[in-house]
Amino acid sequence: MSISVKICGLTSPDTIDAAVRAGAAYGGLVFHPKSPRFVTLEQARVLADAMRGRLKIVALICNMDDAGIEAVIAAVKPDFLQLHGSESARRTAYIRGKFGVPVIKALPVADVSDLAAAAEYESTADMLMFDARPPKGASYPGGHGAAFDWKILAGRTFSKPWFLAGGLDPDNVARAIELSGALAVDVSSGVESAPGVKDAARIADFINATKTLVRA
Repeated sequence: MSISVKICGLTSPDTIDAAVRAGAAYGGLVFHPKSPRFVTLEQARVLADAMRGRLKIVALICNMDDAGIEAVIAAVKPDFLQLHGSESARRTAYIRGKFGVPVIKALPVADVSDLAAAAEYESTADMLMFDARPPKGASYPGGHGAAFDWKILAGRTFSKPWFLAGGLDPDNVARAIELSGALAVDVSSGVESAPGVKDAARIADFINATKTLVRA
């Protein structure tokens, strides 16, 4: 089984093309206003059209209300909603049921104790994401280039598929996969030349690095 790659924070058709050429499976659109990767609904509609049928479209939202979620879904018709805020398991189940879109729930991780939170979400989300806890005082939840100890995931099993995220880049992603046992990885700042600016060569290098590892 090959490693699935999600390129998050796509902001231009050119980088969508680069992600497709390199072999990405998922493309993420960020709707957190304080992120350098934020896109408006109008921008997102154009980008989603460029992704449709080529990448699985993931809309990243953070503690968004129902009206906001409705607007995002109407604009981009995502394949997944990625909940990247402090959404409870109950809220996660509500969003999944009300809007009928599969949900990826991102969980912040600093140490092994944080993995216990996954149990609450395994019955309410379709997929999980283990992302590094953002630095203290951060104004947005992900894409900071921070990492956690990937070894704490080794040998652990969850009832839902999961992504490894946080601090991944072309130079360390193969090692991160080896240490964690991940079958899916998510990258944002690690394939950028500047905050919010994706780099086609780094996207290709990142995905090529994952292709050296094939899980049984």
